[in-house]
Amino acid sequence: MRSIWNGAISFGLVSIPVKLMNATESHAVSFRQIHTEDGGRIRYRKVCELEDREVSQAEIGKAYEDADGSMIPITDEDLSHLPIPTARTIEIVAFVPRERIDPLQMGTAYYLAASGAPAAKPYTLLREALGRSDRVAIAKFALRGRERLGMLRVSGDAIVMHGLLWPDEVRTPEGVAPDAGVTVREQELDLADALMDTLGEIDLDDLHDEYREALEEVIAAKAAGEAPPEAPGPAEPGKVLDLMAALESSVRAARESRGGEGTGTAEVRTLERRERPARRTPKETGGKKSTSTAAGKTAAGKTQARKSTSAARKSTAETDEETAKSAKTAHAAPTAHAAKTAKTAKTAKTAKTAKTAQKTPDRSTARKTAAKATAGSTAGKGAAKKTASSRRRGA
Repeated sequence: MRSIWNGAISFGLVSIPVKLMNATESHAVSFRQIHTEDGGRIRYRKVCELEDREVSQAEIGKAYEDADGSMIPITDEDLSHLPIPTARTIEIVAFVPRERIDPLQMGTAYYLAASGAPAAKPYTLLREALGRSDRVAIAKFALRGRERLGMLRVSGDAIVMHGLLWPDEVRTPEGVAPDAGVTVREQELDLADALMDTLGEIDLDDLHDEYREALEEVIAAKAAGEAPPEAPGPAEPGKVLDLMAALESSVRAARESRGGEGTGTAEVRTLERRERPARRTPKETGGKKSTSTAAGKTAAGKTQARKSTSAARKSTAETDEETAKSAKTAHAAPTAHAAKTAKTAKTAKTAKTAKTAQKTPDRSTARKTAAKATAGSTAGKGAAKKTASSRRRGA
């Protein structure tokens, strides 16, 4: 690896010569800008605006633009003689626990390599001290024209330095979190835990850039004069109406994708049992609804009773009318009169029984009344037969 900076680590009175090298690299596919009409490449040329000509890289230097627009040249020699100790030194200022460092501050990572044989022992000393203390070193260093903050830690047999943002460069998360008042139930937290347990851990070495691979396939197909592969249509997102149902489905899907490992199903069933008391709560608080239902039933019962009473009165009126008609025709047809009288008595008693049954809520009393009415009807029939028989004998 090529070094991008040479200097030393200042560890108290110990100086460790080191080289700074990039610890990461990008595998992103890069593109060039072209003229779409003829495919010609678009290039940027560095032109001096005073001479109106292109200049080479060797002729280009640095300068600071003042408020009035004038340029103040700054050379590499000026930067190397800055009156600060971090110009060529990584100055360790403190050792802090690892958890004190917010990942938001962490930036580019660099490897620190010992520069030469004399640096081997102090380098190893610092590495072992960091590893045994389980702490990280906070340091200041200058790179590319500005002083930076760094964090030194141990990675394997090497010391790694992460560039850190200054505390005032990290924004506060104002307006990022949702408004207050959102309540998360214990059942939902349990399902979220079950989903995390089902997904489990993964070896980061198994992860790869699928976008880059797909892009390389498209480039290879077009280079060969073939049609690029078509991407599958986007799946229609389902409407999540219930967070609990979505979590349960996610747990099941995760278990299926991992070959049924884990205990996701048992946990989901247990949580379903816990959810039942919560579903009864709206019914328990709905007392007004039950009262209104009972009142509706009572009103319906009263209405039915009124209808039955009206029907009984109508039946009684009809009976009286039939009795009057029977009285007029009694002399002409005594037998028919007796039959009608019996029928009238039966109807009247039946109506009276119905009225009594509507007024009496007890079913047993209604049955007794109906039995008495039936017995009376039978007696009436017997009396009518006897009267008819005696009249025939007299005749």
